[in-house]
Amino acid sequence: MTLSVGVEEEFLVVDPVMGRPVPRAADLIGQVEAVPDGATVQPELSSAQVEAATGVCTTLGDLRKQLCSLRELLAVRARAAGVALQSAGVPVVDAAAPVTPGDRFERMVLTYGQVLGDYRCCACQVHVGVPDRDTAITVMDRVRRWLPTLLAISVNSPLFDARDTGYGSWRMVLQSRLPGGGVPPRFGSAANYERMLAALVDTGVLVDERMTFWVVRPSPAQPTLEFRVADASLDVEGALLQAALSRALVWQEMADMDAGKPAVGCSDTFAAAALWAASRYGLAGPAIDPVTGRQTLGIVLLADLLDHVRPALAEAGDLEQVRLLVDRLLAMGTGAERQRRAAERGMSAVLDTVAITAAAQREAPA
Repeated sequence: MTLSVGVEEEFLVVDPVMGRPVPRAADLIGQVEAVPDGATVQPELSSAQVEAATGVCTTLGDLRKQLCSLRELLAVRARAAGVALQSAGVPVVDAAAPVTPGDRFERMVLTYGQVLGDYRCCACQVHVGVPDRDTAITVMDRVRRWLPTLLAISVNSPLFDARDTGYGSWRMVLQSRLPGGGVPPRFGSAANYERMLAALVDTGVLVDERMTFWVVRPSPAQPTLEFRVADASLDVEGALLQAALSRALVWQEMADMDAGKPAVGCSDTFAAAALWAASRYGLAGPAIDPVTGRQTLGIVLLADLLDHVRPALAEAGDLEQVRLLVDRLLAMGTGAERQRRAAERGMSAVLDTVAITAAAQREAPA
């Protein structure tokens, strides 16, 4: 069994000196003439954001190459457009930027008001190929317990508008203001998921069926399960780890389903509490086990996750690569920890830390 994987990275388009978001994403995209096969570069909700999506990959090596190529390409084109790029969950130094023109984006802001008008949050989203919609929903129900840990290892938005929020992921806090966010409920079947989605659209809570705010969902446009829990990553290695673990989770749950192993459930209340703890403390602080509801440590839940997906990682040939990526994470800290260490040297050091540069991508390990 081989499952495909792809990654969407959202970046902030900023002033190259002050680091504030600027509404120049269209100018940057206009500079992009060619991308790797199957990859795309497109606008996001805010005119100060751009999204780079890899093509469909089957190996982590291919995925790494595409992630590095896209970051390098955008960094070079950003410089040509007179702007710069940042990879952080929220703007380190904020500034207003209008919504990208377009009927759907404008309807979204009309529906949600200032909650979306001020929304300049960036995520690292992972798509894992699945055979059909029913499998996607069944797997989604089974991976709910692991979503807070995926957030904990990815937190990269502690500073917002030059202030320390006290959270590892302020992005998740801002996202929680939107209806239907967080860990999704259990649906049981694709039919039940579609009924729930249609009801939310009918009530006016969602603009359309393509819009949900859950941190994992079946993609509305592709035959994938889409993990949307992670903050934008400081570097390619963080995005690669998120992709490897997300694919391994889908792989493992499908294998367990075939073997007749029951899922380990968790309540909506404990799942929500665990996601909040992950956004607050990241990997280094206290955590909540979404199955038992007991306080534990983020590092313990990460070890549990790695134990759970070890067979899938081994079957995919990813075990050694993930071990190295986890060792790097533990040695360097999460993006939030790295931003805070930089902040001790001043805001310019933070801006350097979150900056996307062409040189950094060329220096990324093979």
